[in-house]
Parts: sequence; structure tokens; C-alpha cells
Amino acid sequence: MNRRVTVSDTGRKYLENGQLWMFRNNLISADEEIRDGDIADIISEDGAFVASGFYSAVSHIAVRILTFDQNQTIDEDFFRNRIAQAISMREQKMAGSQDNCRVIYGEADGLPGLTADRYNNVLVSQISCAGVEMRKQLLYRLLNEEYQKRNVLIEAVYERNDIRAREKEGLPLHKGFYGNADLPVSTVITENGIRIGVDYANGQKTGYFLDQKFNRLYLQKMAEGLKVLDCFSHTGGFALNAAKGGAKEVAAVDVSRTALDQGYQNALMNGLEKKITFIQDDVFDYLNKCKRGEYDLIVLDPPAFTKSRRTIDHAYNGYLEINRKAMKLLEDGGYLISCSCSRFMEKENFERMLREAAEMEGISFKTIHVGSQSPDHPVLRCNGETEYLKFYVLQIERKEDRHD
Repeated sequence: MNRRVTVSDTGRKYLENGQLWMFRNNLISADEEIRDGDIADIISEDGAFVASGFYSAVSHIAVRILTFDQNQTIDEDFFRNRIAQAISMREQKMAGSQDNCRVIYGEADGLPGLTADRYNNVLVSQISCAGVEMRKQLLYRLLNEEYQKRNVLIEAVYERNDIRAREKEGLPLHKGFYGNADLPVSTVITENGIRIGVDYANGQKTGYFLDQKFNRLYLQKMAEGLKVLDCFSHTGGFALNAAKGGAKEVAAVDVSRTALDQGYQNALMNGLEKKITFIQDDVFDYLNKCKRGEYDLIVLDPPAFTKSRRTIDHAYNGYLEINRKAMKLLEDGGYLISCSCSRFMEKENFERMLREAAEMEGISFKTIHVGSQSPDHPVLRCNGETEYLKFYVLQIERKEDRHD
């Protein structure tokens, strides 16, 4: 029988509206015997069942919801079914690129606190709650068994448990192979027909920005004959796709020499090194040096300018400045691809920023396309935490260039 916690009426209403976290300020009481990582039944003040999930003894998130069904037993079969559903969805939505995609996306796959990405025959995991940490041996085994059913050999799990979210759960930070695996910590994946090196020990996130895969393909399909600037290029994802798509020329700008060197190696692997110029510079400074019309298409894919709501105003100003600088450089008919990976920079706010940037530069734009993260990062409509990536393709309109 599961341990029990009692939620306030306010907290109950949030949960009944689909919220997947029960916060500690809504916790009325908890069984004395309950321990960190236990499965807890959430009970209302009048004694009714509300939900079940992973209990945390120290986090502000007291319970991460696993199910709202009182008749559902949370056992090995429960986790097996959740994992099987997650992998099956990727088989349908990520056909042709399942060997480099997100396999488990936390709450969006009904497995809060667990992220798992596949890079060829290695799974890279991140665990952010005690409930998953104490069951990881079981979860890794079930993942491996599901892939065995599909005749896929998973050689190892690499844990990227160096995320600060673990500190809020009282969990230690570490990274390395789970068990006794002795394998290289890098591999080469194929994305949109391009070979890309991934260092899952030291790379961003779990090694690569898998969430922009389909957005990079969109750029590849529109880049032919254009002069393209890829800002915040990192290891060259957008730049490589632009060059692959037949761009006239491509410049990749990033402040990190290490990232640019990796980008150049990626270009070499694909025979694209003569098409891409890799430039080490601060993007804000580089844009100040450019001339209007130097590029036909500019990609802005900055790191998150904010990771909390407290700094959203500062982040808004950062996005505004960088988008103004890019818009200023584009001729009539030029294209701007503007992205944000911060979930706190919500869609409405991001769109307002784009309009304000255009107004400040005395120009207008047409929205050609709006995208989000790729389908291996599914979005729960009842939980805004799962939707974070904005991808806008704009075409610039300059009034002074119009004579009709």
C-alpha cells in the first residue's frame, strides 16, 4: 500500500486542472513513515483520492504525478508500458532518425524526473528526482528490453547527472557510464543527411540539441542560393544544414573556439568546409560590424537568456536587442529565423518582442513559418513546462524599398 500525503483544497484544484506537480506549500500532512522517493497517494482534505506520484522529502515539488487513476498499480508493468508507449511514438514520428532522438521526455511521457536520449547504441540519461534515482536500475533494464524486442542493441547508458535540478532534490551531481561500460564518450550521428559528431560527456544538454532537428531541416530546404549567417552557431547545426541545402555562402559565429573547432570537423566530415566560414566573436559585436545586405538570411538561436521568471525582463531586452540588430542588416525580402529555447519567454511575449524590434527599426515583416521542438519532445497542453522552443521564420519588408 502506498504512503499518503494530504493536499490543500487549492492544491487539489491545480491537480484536477491537469497540473503534474504538487508543490510543498500545498502539502497539509504526510505519513510519518514516508521516505524520499516513495510512491505517494495524494489525498484531499475530505479524504478523496486525487493522484499518485514520486514523493520528495526536500524539493519544493513535493510529489511528481504519475497517474490520476486510483485503480492503476505503479509497478514494473506500469513503467514497462510507459516506456513501450514512448518508444512506439518515436517509431511513428521520428522514422528514419530514431537512432538520434529523445526517447523519454519526463512528464510528457508520463515518467517525471527522467530524460533519456539515444545516440546510436548509447542512451544518455538525466535523472532529476529521487523517485527515478532509486528505480533507475529497473528503468534502464526496461528500456534495454524494449529495444531488444526491436532488434536494437543498446550497449550502455551514460548518465549526465550534472544538472542543478538534482541539487533541489538533495541528489549528488555526477556523470559517467552506468555500471561497468567502457566505451568512447563520443559518436557520429546522421541528421538530415549530415554526419555530426556528438560528445555526450561534455556537450550541451546530453550532447547535442536534438530538439531543433526538424527546424534545421526547414532551413536546409530554403537556403539554396542565399548568403546565410548562423549566429550562436555552437557546433554548426544550422550552418551545416544551410550549406547542405545549397546556400551560396555560410558564416558561423560563436564565442566558443571549442564549439567552432567541432563545427569545422563536422564540416570536414561532410565535405562542406569550403562553404562555411567559422568566426569566433561575440554575436552582438559581430552584428555591429556587418553591413546591410551582407546576408540574405540570418539565424538567431541564442542560449536561454533566462532560466527563471525573475529575470524575464532582462531576457526580453536581450532578445529585443539581438533581433533589432539582425533586422537592421536585412534588405527588403531578406529572411530572419529567430529562436528562443527558454520556456519562461512564452510565445506571446516572444511575438511581442519581434513586433517591437521591427517597429523600432521602422520596418515590417511577414511570418512565413512558426515551429517548435521536434515531435520526440512532445508537448502536454495541460503543462506549459513541456513547451519551450520557439522557431519563427520572418520575411523583412522595408517600406522605403517599396514604390508601388
